[in-house]
Amino acid sequence: MSPDVHVWAQWMGRMILEGHYLETVEGLFFAVKGWVHPPDRYIACLRYIPCGSESERRKGNIGYCRLYEWAEQESFLQESYPHYVSPDPVFHRILQSVPLRNVQQIYDPRNRLEELRLAGERDSVEEDALRFASLLIEETGIEWKYLGISGSLLIGLYTPRSDLDLVVYGSGNSWAVYRALQALRTAGGPVEYLGEDDLAALYEERRASTFATREAYALRERAKAMQGRFRGRPYFIRFLKDAANLDERYGDRVYIPLGQAAIEATVADARESIFTPCCYRVKAVRILEGPVVDGLTEIISYRGRFCEQAREGDRVRALGTLERVKDAGGNIWHQLILGNSDADFLLPEERE
Repeated sequence: MSPDVHVWAQWMGRMILEGHYLETVEGLFFAVKGWVHPPDRYIACLRYIPCGSESERRKGNIGYCRLYEWAEQESFLQESYPHYVSPDPVFHRILQSVPLRNVQQIYDPRNRLEELRLAGERDSVEEDALRFASLLIEETGIEWKYLGISGSLLIGLYTPRSDLDLVVYGSGNSWAVYRALQALRTAGGPVEYLGEDDLAALYEERRASTFATREAYALRERAKAMQGRFRGRPYFIRFLKDAANLDERYGDRVYIPLGQAAIEATVADARESIFTPCCYRVKAVRILEGPVVDGLTEIISYRGRFCEQAREGDRVRALGTLERVKDAGGNIWHQLILGNSDADFLLPEERE
């Protein structure tokens, strides 16, 4: 694929964003992360790999398996496809990424939702996805072009038990959908809170016992409007900001990792906590472990599990990677990045 792929991908203003998937020439599937990419590759995380004909997830005669753990993804790529793991001179760390020349196909969540709308026949998963999107349109009045379908349903590797992964584009649209979900769950009907079994599974999957009691974790996760159940099927919604606000270009800022750090802080502003990436602006920061720095102002994550994790005024504890950020104007500040390790966490202090 030629370097002009960036121009093609941004046709009609459609950038390659969080929620898009890439299929490589070897048949690997990567989930795009963020919107800031080098000129010759896309930053993305490995999700699905060919693994034999017995797998329930299939494309034609090929079975696929999902790699859930970061360490598992890294190990697989280093051993079998090292060209998808490389050091980055802007982020100053080893990143999973897909060179443009290795992109076989780009999957756009909006195109997939449009396909479902036009399809003459749909299976149960596709029907639930379309009904969910239709309900959100009906409740908010936003246009279809601001919704998309991501995850396994986007790339055709879903199973009858798959979750519904939706994407909402634009800040105003995101808040409209968020408020609608809160109201729908309260009113009862097809949109429901996560159940006890769901919350217990998340607690075990994310190893939450290392930093939270089961009760505190369940209380916080259940309150999140961006996740729940629709017609009995789990859903997760990814909210993205307006394209006009995504003005950072590769190289505008330089990120220097300083090591792992544990901090305690007060959330001063959580208005961007529903978006991907989520951002918590913090004050009264106390570094418990790791490098001691001044000017730590933000907690950032590209992982959906950290969205809606804290509210303004919460006193939180967090573990992540400390970064020094320098922009083109010479301004310097520090941020804590969550999600580079499966051990990372963000949790408000439990209140009596």
